[in-house]
Amino acid sequence: MRAVPAGADPQGAPTLGSFTGGQLRRLGSVAGLSRADVETYAQVLTDALGPVAQRPLSLAPPTRTFLSDDHTPVEFSLSFRPGAAPAMRVLVEPGCGATGLADNGRAGLEAVRTMARRWHFGTDALDELLDLFLPPAPQGPLALWCALELRPGGVPGVKVYLNPAAGGEERSAATVREALRRLGHHRAFDSLPQGSGYPFLALDLGNWAEPRAKVYLRHDNLTADQAARLSRTDPGLVPAAVEGFFRTAAGPGSDAGGLDGRPAQSCHSFTDPGTARPSGFTLYIPVRDYVRHDGEALARASTVLHHHGMDASVLHRALAALTERRPEDGVGLIAYLALAHQRDQPPRVTAYLSSEAYTVRPPVVETVRQPLSVR
Repeated sequence: MRAVPAGADPQGAPTLGSFTGGQLRRLGSVAGLSRADVETYAQVLTDALGPVAQRPLSLAPPTRTFLSDDHTPVEFSLSFRPGAAPAMRVLVEPGCGATGLADNGRAGLEAVRTMARRWHFGTDALDELLDLFLPPAPQGPLALWCALELRPGGVPGVKVYLNPAAGGEERSAATVREALRRLGHHRAFDSLPQGSGYPFLALDLGNWAEPRAKVYLRHDNLTADQAARLSRTDPGLVPAAVEGFFRTAAGPGSDAGGLDGRPAQSCHSFTDPGTARPSGFTLYIPVRDYVRHDGEALARASTVLHHHGMDASVLHRALAALTERRPEDGVGLIAYLALAHQRDQPPRVTAYLSSEAYTVRPPVVETVRQPLSVR
């Protein structure tokens, strides 16, 4: 008798838990994690999803989550550095089965507290912000997401993502300012560049060398030249490196009025309350909106990885671990490409990978010219 995978129903039909858990196992092997570690983390993912892990994939997604285009409440990512195995991460919406945003937030908070008890870390920083981000009647597209950096040894790094628009979109900037103040970063907000909105505030919880408070900004119609001026770290990325990444990831024509589809985002990480400047900067390009299909997205990602001295073959194997479909048969498997810099460390390149548990977005019909090379 065939064994039923974790998260499958008694008849062995695919469920959200079995599907995403299988992807995690295969992707973890590509990233160099041990069999014991991937089994541990697959169970952690199932636990974080809660009851919806048992939901058959033949049913509609449990909620219309903003986390992915097809409403799968799980996203994977690989973060590359020169001369090292990529760091694997998984992003999950623990409250995705809730009937409303308030219940979603409560379920997410309980999932984080369960992780804190299991891995013996504090949640003091998060607790300081609950009234700002988890009010009784929250607004916006999300309540709480949780990201796990899947480290060797079975103990992940934990991050939480919160919604600055929970108290109203018009209060997002004030919410971010107050959150940074409570976290001890009194001068941080004034150091941020101008943006079009504040989609997330994130916190590192648990075992991190330098726990970060991370502010994300949306940038409508961003151009390469504007992108090169977003970083506030000192020393930061060379502006030409940011421009080259932007033009490669976004593709030809991206400077003609900027990115007119899904907007780019930037992230500014704060670790030292004694300084106003952020210690880290990341630029995110939603590559899936600027390619015909994932074959083009993979080519652009490979160009960026090669330029920074990283092994692009790992990304090719990662896509094969997630899906049997050809990259040319859909668009969105590679959702974002990001270039990140933390002070005194070499740049990192991160590819954000969609589960596509429910839907594969068809390729775009119109012609897009071949991408430019990184300069």
